Amino acid sequence: MMDVLDFPSTDLSRELSLKFGYSEFILRRWIGFFGENETVKLVEAMEDVPKYIRVNTVKVKERALIERIKNRGFKLRKTEVPYCYEVVEEPYSLGATPEYLMGYYYIMDKSSCIPPIVLSEEFSRFEKEVIRVADFAASPGGKTTMLSQIMKDRRVSGIILALEAKRDRIQPLVDNIHRMGVNNVAVFHMDARKFPEFRYEVDAVILDAPCSGEGIIHKDKSRKVSRGAEDIAFCSSLQRELLKSAVDCTKEGGVIVYSTCSLTPEENEFVVQWAVENLPVEIDRIDFPGRGGLKKAGNFEFDSRMRFTRRYFPHTDRCSGFFVAKLRVV
Repeated sequence: MMDVLDFPSTDLSRELSLKFGYSEFILRRWIGFFGENETVKLVEAMEDVPKYIRVNTVKVKERALIERIKNRGFKLRKTEVPYCYEVVEEPYSLGATPEYLMGYYYIMDKSSCIPPIVLSEEFSRFEKEVIRVADFAASPGGKTTMLSQIMKDRRVSGIILALEAKRDRIQPLVDNIHRMGVNNVAVFHMDARKFPEFRYEVDAVILDAPCSGEGIIHKDKSRKVSRGAEDIAFCSSLQRELLKSAVDCTKEGGVIVYSTCSLTPEENEFVVQWAVENLPVEIDRIDFPGRGGLKKAGNFEFDSRMRFTRRYFPHTDRCSGFFVAKLRVV
């Protein structure tokens, strides 16, 4: 497993640790990567990240759904992300409305909507009549069903192979596919690392990789203290294996959209750097707005094209911490 960077303890890391209940390991690393001022803003914003919904245009027109939800007392605000609305006021649970149960919307962080949008940028480049996409870590199905929705909206013929390694996560995936009304998805209970053994070539892969989850601490406060160097190293190793499998089954010229809900460079820029150095891929430009990836971490300087990747933060983007990269197979 790779080495995990660490930084010296500081007065600020100790202060923030006591005030917000974090492991100091996380905070001194954030200070080392992002600086003191930004770390303070990040920690404060992580305590109160807004909730979002993604309108499912497979079943309902966007304007009609928003009107129905507003009539139930919810206040929504449109975001810069297509189909995505911030929930400003929630008089009762979003998961308890008839519209939710009918699949008119999906409760989904704004940042999680970005990988399907980034992949959809490629639709006009594909020459095949039917686009073949593999989702390498599909459950619970937010990105899978959103990608299918975009295909329908743009009148793109495509099939999505939704792969999920854990048996107990299969049923939630199937349930969401049915609830959202998409019909071009096939679900496979399998470890995506074994997918190349089938010798089935796809045009694109969407890999929202298992990660340490630093970016979703606002959803699970236990992550403030429950994730350490061993977790980061384990995830980084797994992510590289999954990325290699994605490359092995993607046609030349095809794309892989890699993402995590982690803030650690070991799971983001270092994984992409490893891929560029060891696999037949190059970093491709992402047109969607966002902050570019880190230029360096510790004493290590990344490939200059790392600026084409995207990072999202609670304090600047009002969403989960997130990383997105688009890699082209060459």
